[in-house]
Amino acid sequence: MATEPIVQIRDLTKVIGKKTIIDRLSFDVYPGEVFGFLGPNGAGKTTTIRMMVGLMKMTEGEVLIDGTSIKTDFEDAIVKVGAIVENPEMYKFLSGYQNLLHYSRMMKGISKDRIDEVIKLVGLEDRINDKVKGYSLGMRQRLGLAQALLHRPKLLILDEPTNGLDPAGIREIRQYLRTLAREENVAVVVSSHLLSEIELMCDRVGIIQSGKMVDVQKVNDFIQKDKAIMVSFEVDPVGHAVKAIKAAFPENEIQQENGKLTMKIEHEFIPDVTTKLVEKGIRIYGIQTSVKTLEDVFLEVTGGEQVV
Repeated sequence: MATEPIVQIRDLTKVIGKKTIIDRLSFDVYPGEVFGFLGPNGAGKTTTIRMMVGLMKMTEGEVLIDGTSIKTDFEDAIVKVGAIVENPEMYKFLSGYQNLLHYSRMMKGISKDRIDEVIKLVGLEDRINDKVKGYSLGMRQRLGLAQALLHRPKLLILDEPTNGLDPAGIREIRQYLRTLAREENVAVVVSSHLLSEIELMCDRVGIIQSGKMVDVQKVNDFIQKDKAIMVSFEVDPVGHAVKAIKAAFPENEIQQENGKLTMKIEHEFIPDVTTKLVEKGIRIYGIQTSVKTLEDVFLEVTGGEQVV
């Protein structure tokens, strides 16, 4: 990961009336990474994104894009940003290519070669000359990505990029974003309610709640923060197994159900438990571990509030 961030958000605050919507939010995003921005409904995700791209005025704080201030040097800062907030908008009576050509005329230095390059990058070569009104939702999302990438932004901001897509379309968008970050060294900020996709897509995750940043960590660090995991042993006889494990591991809580005993232990102690069961002549039919997902961690951090 690069040492210099593309995005620097410092004490970002939004107050409407007497209510603080965003409360001194601070985080960085680096080139080549996909950053997941998560939070329950009403936490302030979209408000933050709107301030990042200048669609909403910030009350206090600063947003720097590659060292340039959105607040004081908006035009120089925003030219480094590509964004899709909510759904991408385009002319449905034009072809995909005509839409990109029309958009390219609004920006300086976009060549035909660059248009062809982004078309290939998002995988629309076979349908780019068809009218957009015949595109599926996934194809429109990909065309929106191509449009956002035409001017070679250093930062791509996507608010719910997989909204309304089927599983195949969701996987396609995920793969495109990973490719963009890796091959074009673009910093990508993704806000989504699909936590399983964020887990697969993102390098780091920031969780916002009630306008405040709760935590920012690598996805793997979030999930593996607790070294102990739940392990189920399918055994017979289960009653004797429970007694044996309680005697050997008195500090561990053991649950018994449907021929299984389940306990929370560190991964390295699984062989010790297995050895103890074998020594007591207990038959073992299966061992299953249960690792926390990002959704599990999110619900713990936010007190069970759903992300929307």
